[in-house]
Amino acid sequence: MRAARLTLSTAVAAVAALTAVTGCTEKSDAKSAGSGAVKVVADDSSCKVSKTRFPAGHVELAVENKGSRVTEVEILFPDDRIVSERENIGPGTKHSLTAEVKSGDYRIACIPGMKGKGHRQDVKVTGGKAAAAKRDPRLDKAVAAYRGYAQAQADETLPKVRTFTDAVRDGDLDAAKKAYAPSRIGWERTEPVAESFGDIDPKVDVRADGLEEGQKWTGWHRLEKALWKDKKVGKEEKGLADRLDKDLADWQRRVGKAEITPTSMANGAKELLDEVATGKVTGEEERYSHTDLVDFKANVEGAEKAYALLKPVAAENDAALTKELDKQFAALDELLDKYREDKSGYEFTSYDKVGKAEQKELSDAVNALAEPLSKLAAAVVK
Repeated sequence: MRAARLTLSTAVAAVAALTAVTGCTEKSDAKSAGSGAVKVVADDSSCKVSKTRFPAGHVELAVENKGSRVTEVEILFPDDRIVSERENIGPGTKHSLTAEVKSGDYRIACIPGMKGKGHRQDVKVTGGKAAAAKRDPRLDKAVAAYRGYAQAQADETLPKVRTFTDAVRDGDLDAAKKAYAPSRIGWERTEPVAESFGDIDPKVDVRADGLEEGQKWTGWHRLEKALWKDKKVGKEEKGLADRLDKDLADWQRRVGKAEITPTSMANGAKELLDEVATGKVTGEEERYSHTDLVDFKANVEGAEKAYALLKPVAAENDAALTKELDKQFAALDELLDKYREDKSGYEFTSYDKVGKAEQKELSDAVNALAEPLSKLAAAVVK
């Protein structure tokens, strides 16, 4: 579930919980922002952009949050599909966001509290397809391979979801519980692609505290609550199982048409680590089932896949960065393996059995990877 669907209170609670566990504060990556960057100043009531026209190609946003709340900055198509985004920008911090954009009309949105549509500024990108013309052909192959990976994850998810929803419709709580976490793996591996559509994630992966005003709660987490907390499924839940099948089939059909670029792959890998930091490590995501470590592993696998495809180019441009990323991915994978209960599959320790010291160890490993991963987008476009 994307952090942008959190309510303010939950976002603040998640940050506070993470700080309490890790004993560390958010690091800014603003030093990577170049002199030609588009400056974005976000506060609680506005989104100020230094340029409203800039050339097609690789654009860098130098974001500063002058507000009192955690915020998110997005580059959006006019229909609200997401080109690229940076979430969890803390008050008083600066971050950069590198994206590849074609000519056309866009919006830059600042979302204080990471909820709702936020404050928006229309921008225009000019100059045709300069970026694509200059792009290393290896990056085009990486995009094609990642698109195939995302489609395969969606294709493989639907039968697993059907096993889960059939059990819900049959009223078989034990079978539904067993099928729940496996049904989410493909989604968690490629979540940034699904989120780029804008309308699917709120239907299938929202938590109760992330609902917009008037929004009906549907999707995995509504059924998770029924299974683990309410311990029953009735007519409503069986209808929600039908709805989950339908919404995820829509996702599967649309994956092949997603806007994917080398920078969106790199930024998506970082977003997956952010998902871990704000939802899985804190135990917020799977608060009833405590299957957070399954999601955690899937997020890391998705990030690692995007990185592996981009690595040949990134290694030429910044060998020190890829060396550090190799080291930190290996360390996090090794740490997660300690919690496997079947040593090779996806049976992990229930997260409510993971102590505070172990949570801190996991969080420290995520932070150690997230910092260099935030530089990957810049490394593939040098």
